[in-house]
Amino acid sequence: MKRAPLAAAAIAIAACAQKHDSKPAGSDPWSTPPAAAATPAKSDPTGLPGGGDLPQMLQNVVANLDKPGPYEAPKASSGYEAGQPHWGVMTLSGQVAELEGFSWTSGVSGLELRGLRDRLRTLAADDKLTGLLVRVEDLDISLPDAEELRASLARFKEAGKKLVCHTEGARNVGYLVLTACDRIGLAPLGDVVLTGPVAMPIHLKKLLDKVGVKADFLHVGAYKGAAEPLTRDAPSAEMRETLGAVLDRAYASIVDGIATGRKLSPEQVKAMIDRALFPADAARDAKLVDAVAPFEQFRADELAEAEWTTIELDTKDDAMASMMKVAQFLGAMPRPRPTQPHVALVYAVGGVVDGSGEGILGARQEIASRTLVPALRALAADPAVKAVVLRIDSGGGSALASELIWTAVAELKAKKPVVVSMSDVAASGGYYIACAATRIFALEDTLTGSIGVVGGKLALSGALDKLGVAAFPIGRGKRATLYSSFAPWTADERAAVQASMEAVYEKFLERVSAGRLKTRDQIHAIAQGRVWTGAKAKELGLVDEIGGLDAALAAAEKLGGVAGDAGIEIYPPTPTLRDIIHGIGAVSLPFGLDGMVARIGHELSPAAAAAVDLTLRQLLTFRDAPVQTVALLPIVLR
Repeated sequence: MKRAPLAAAAIAIAACAQKHDSKPAGSDPWSTPPAAAATPAKSDPTGLPGGGDLPQMLQNVVANLDKPGPYEAPKASSGYEAGQPHWGVMTLSGQVAELEGFSWTSGVSGLELRGLRDRLRTLAADDKLTGLLVRVEDLDISLPDAEELRASLARFKEAGKKLVCHTEGARNVGYLVLTACDRIGLAPLGDVVLTGPVAMPIHLKKLLDKVGVKADFLHVGAYKGAAEPLTRDAPSAEMRETLGAVLDRAYASIVDGIATGRKLSPEQVKAMIDRALFPADAARDAKLVDAVAPFEQFRADELAEAEWTTIELDTKDDAMASMMKVAQFLGAMPRPRPTQPHVALVYAVGGVVDGSGEGILGARQEIASRTLVPALRALAADPAVKAVVLRIDSGGGSALASELIWTAVAELKAKKPVVVSMSDVAASGGYYIACAATRIFALEDTLTGSIGVVGGKLALSGALDKLGVAAFPIGRGKRATLYSSFAPWTADERAAVQASMEAVYEKFLERVSAGRLKTRDQIHAIAQGRVWTGAKAKELGLVDEIGGLDAALAAAEKLGGVAGDAGIEIYPPTPTLRDIIHGIGAVSLPFGLDGMVARIGHELSPAAAAAVDLTLRQLLTFRDAPVQTVALLPIVLR
């Protein structure tokens, strides 16, 4: 659990109050344990905890933040003692992502995959921890991330620890994570749902028609269907072929994972997927779970007489650590960085955009060329950084920004090893910025490739007409209105844009063929916008190794000659107040589309609304970057 910002601020205020306290050291309230000062002095008219002493009162507040209330479940067994053998009980819920989201209004959101894996590694090294009981609730995780998490859970067990899990219901990829546990408990009336993977392409052409917006787009590559959701009423045959290959790979991964974890045959698992629905008792009979019981009963049965304590996903901060974080947030102290030879881990997450985007704060959900390029150049110039891991989760975006980032990666590679680790997606521009690396790692279910180009613009005359607005573009020059957002392209303009896109495609092929040591024609044969799974990309030579972030970090340490305990530098760093101020602002969708997205979320699902919102916002970027290396991938239900 993260300490609330108010508590951190309270600690900082208390620290300031202590700094100006002229009382002798023996009467310093900060030297007194909170419990000793919990009862107000009789002579204190305020009746405040700590005898009316503000620093002591605030310290008492912080000390009691994590204590359960009188009607809350206990956080440890009655006989638990720190330093004695015990079990840990941990809750795993919500979205698992590459980076925590951050906004001014809602703070942090989501659980970072790397942080979770690091926490499991720390727990595995705890000689007083006998085992871990994980309570899994509404886990939202992609298939590639689930594979990495299962690998971390397997390493936890390899350290000699026991691992059991409990859930009130699980489905598909969420259940796949549970199969890494030695035993699985399911709540009565809970269920296991194994429907198998499904793709749901969402096409927005009729929505754009409804508001009078025409998406005028061109492609380079027979399989470059990036604009299909905007220009077609239904998926093309090429898109259906691509999605079929993606689903085949995901289906195989789920079947193999469940079969291995539950000691079943692949044929048994396939039959279970066809059956799909398993109420609690049926799930137990099918050996999908080991016990049907409420969580408290399952805990008592599995742990027997062992003591236990609740383990948070984040380590607790003491007062000094909290004050240091407040000082770093305000800019009073620099961010901590390793000074000895080390590996830097750079996240490239989100769409590739021109310019600075939303700065360091925005770097948690976008890849802006003028933000990432300086960071890569700074790492190239830092003699303490011996190798860099570039973790990519992106469907691409601006062709110009992709080229600028590719150049920075190539310059970095000339000075030190660069290892790419592909997450869920590293396609189109996401692959463009990867192909200059020393080595490329991907997971079997990563979506990559999509080497192609899409160009287009929004023709808004119909939408403006619905609003009672008429525009009359007047220019000089045959193609003066080439990028006007009023009308679709003329035949002459389309030919000019197509030629420009062909040039970008050839540059893309050149970059990939140089990075992968293949000829232009060899790359062209597997390019043309085709999306590949990581497993197939390995066969085709687009990636070097099948492996997750840990494997990429280990390779970088070896290539850079860095000790495994040297520490890792992370980019983007934890946001500061300056980053937040620079990142304030958001782009709203025009013509009432924001409201329509909200209605989709209400009527269909939040995931579908998020996919529509992402697609529409990507569409808006074509106003400033009309030629892009981007893959607008349809939603794949987890």
